[in-house]
Amino acid sequence: MLALSRKKDESIIINNNVEITVLEIKGEQVKIGISAPKSVPVYRKEVYIQIQESNREAADNAALDALKSL
Repeated sequence: MLALSRKKDESIIINNNVEITVLEIKGEQVKIGISAPKSVPVYRKEVYIQIQESNREAADNAALDALKSL
């Protein structure tokens, strides 16, 4: 993992097309802004994990349904 220090209004660039900017710092909370092309999905980690779990469940159910129809 790369750890970078940034101050308010400073940014980092990822892969030439994703910009992450520190918008605000309040106590232990940091507000960031992410500018990325529409083709690049951006999720909070907890939402991403839920999506992955749902996709796994759907794939498992589809596989079971396919086996039952044989």
